[in-house]
Amino acid sequence: MSFKDLGLLNEILRAVEEEGYSEPTPIQAQVIPLILAGHDVMAGAQTGTGKTAGFTLPLLHRLRASSSQAKRQSPRALILTPTRELAAQIGENVKTYGKYLPLKSTVIFGGASMNVQTQNIRSGVDIIIATPGRLLDHVSQRTIDLSNIEMLVLDEADRMLDMGFIHDIRKLLSLLPKDRQNLLFSATFSDEIKKLAAGFLHAHQTIEVTPHNTPAELVSHLVYPVDNKRKRELLTFLISSNNWQQVLVFTRTKHGANRLSDYLHSHKITSAAIHGNKTQAARTKALADFHKGAIRVLVATDIAARGIDIEQLPHVVNFELPHVPEDYIHRIGRTGRAGKEGAAISLVCIDETQLLHGIERLLKRKIQKMVVAGYEPDPSIPAQPIFKGRNQQQSRGSRYGEIKKQKPTSSERAVEGRFRTR
Repeated sequence: MSFKDLGLLNEILRAVEEEGYSEPTPIQAQVIPLILAGHDVMAGAQTGTGKTAGFTLPLLHRLRASSSQAKRQSPRALILTPTRELAAQIGENVKTYGKYLPLKSTVIFGGASMNVQTQNIRSGVDIIIATPGRLLDHVSQRTIDLSNIEMLVLDEADRMLDMGFIHDIRKLLSLLPKDRQNLLFSATFSDEIKKLAAGFLHAHQTIEVTPHNTPAELVSHLVYPVDNKRKRELLTFLISSNNWQQVLVFTRTKHGANRLSDYLHSHKITSAAIHGNKTQAARTKALADFHKGAIRVLVATDIAARGIDIEQLPHVVNFELPHVPEDYIHRIGRTGRAGKEGAAISLVCIDETQLLHGIERLLKRKIQKMVVAGYEPDPSIPAQPIFKGRNQQQSRGSRYGEIKKQKPTSSERAVEGRFRTR
């Protein structure tokens, strides 16, 4: 099957061809015809499956082909996404694939000028790509009118729920016209996602390209047992001895990301850290430098990394295992893409044994372990328990804070207040 077989407008096909694509990915081949036919869709797809184009292409087609061609001052399509990086990435996709169409779009998220965003909105746009908190700020200040929305996309819905956006999403849903097309994309179909979907999808079609929580088959998994205090040394050794040139490394905390990036720099490995305490300009520059190979290592927290989309990223390293096993799937989903093999490497200390077991249960297999000579774990070191309840609460609060450290929105301040009172 080719993109031409899907019935998309010639202007869109031209833009797709110029990007070097001729055949749709499995998720695109299944969802595009359903969206073009006007169905509500609930789609499950991991990162790297081409889901963004899967909803962008038919959205552009339907807006252009709509019988209502009169110029509007209010948007006709709304794409909600959890982070500013992901919003920016989707915005670029919309511009790229819609460059031959008379449709306008804009991206709005926290940390950027409200006045500039307001000017863009008032100039007349068809498509809004937004994070929930900043969009609600515009709603509260009456700088945006959502009464003419014809299409709604919730992208990475599972992450939005993880980050505490459920109340914001429900409030926004109540502001939209009932007669609209709804599209929900999520890497996982948890009970919470199904409950959310049941509340606003109508006679929807469900598509799940890969089995629930299954990582890419092209990804190899490897665990290096090591004492916690020697993780930085081992990571430096692995990068240098194997001559890895492009490595995405995950830490649990923002301060940990900074410390690791500084350590790598001091050992002549170019790196940068991205997290919620970094300015948007700094994060954008770090991502751009990583894309073009100006830095070898990008150290990121889970939320800050959501917008990273590199087609042939060879190595993802879990410097620290995530508290939630499903986050392992999200992390490693950035390698083993576009038919290329990838490696998911985890540095695991004795404290993380139970976290590793949780990941292996999710994967339904044991992960190969390899001890590096000279970095053997000290058997006399006792495990320090990771208090799940406390850390999950901290994780939830810090995750939410990842995207709002610079300038929290009103709704974000309300949620942060709820966390602080716990």
